[in-house]
Amino acid sequence: MTGLPVPSRALAVGAHPDDVELYAGATLAGWAAAGCEVHILVCTDGSKGSWDPEGDPSRLVATRRDEQHAAAERLGATGEVVFLDRVDGELDADRSTAHEVASWIRRLRPDVLLGHDPWRRWRLHPDHRAAGFLVTDGVVAARDPHFLSEAGLSEAGLSGLVHHRPDELLLFDTEEPNHAEPVDKAAATTKVEALLEHRSQHLSTMGIGADDDGSQANAFSDSILAELAEAGQRSGVPLAEAFRRIDGI
Repeated sequence: MTGLPVPSRALAVGAHPDDVELYAGATLAGWAAAGCEVHILVCTDGSKGSWDPEGDPSRLVATRRDEQHAAAERLGATGEVVFLDRVDGELDADRSTAHEVASWIRRLRPDVLLGHDPWRRWRLHPDHRAAGFLVTDGVVAARDPHFLSEAGLSEAGLSGLVHHRPDELLLFDTEEPNHAEPVDKAAATTKVEALLEHRSQHLSTMGIGADDDGSQANAFSDSILAELAEAGQRSGVPLAEAFRRIDGI
């Protein structure tokens, strides 16, 4: 299947700052440009996202929060940017965290929910796997009225949040896509611009050194556009992002 109607509200959940932009940035940019209220939830604090052994993790956390806000603004996301602040590299798909994700689904009430595919084989980073299960477990708790009892909500200061079932669940970074979201060149360019706002990740994630004359940044941009073109070719459109669409949520 190709292309959902533009949702009124979307919530994208990533393990780290930059994951949402990397895997769904063009889709979110296109939806935002068409009037969608885009929200972003980041599960971890990003404190291990550096190759510098002498780096200050607390400073990196603050930097990556700022970068995520800047990237969201670049995407055109007008909704909330939420940080669960779990320790980078130590994210667990435990019940309390899944219920925290569920509470945000109930609070923000997205029509479309996006997250990592937790069932992708050979995935090395445990945070991506855990973040995916937090979305799939969280949406079940969010949709069903007898989850998140009133007593538990009151204890967490979340009373009054009515259950909510999103219309669609799209899982990104999947090895078995069954859905594509066509994107235009403007949205593709915005995706690259949003990713480049994550300056602390230029070297480790994007291969862009501090002394880059522009050639490395251009190569990174070309690689993103090539990925979008490859996904588009599989779906019969010029550019696209691929997802696993989960039916019957």
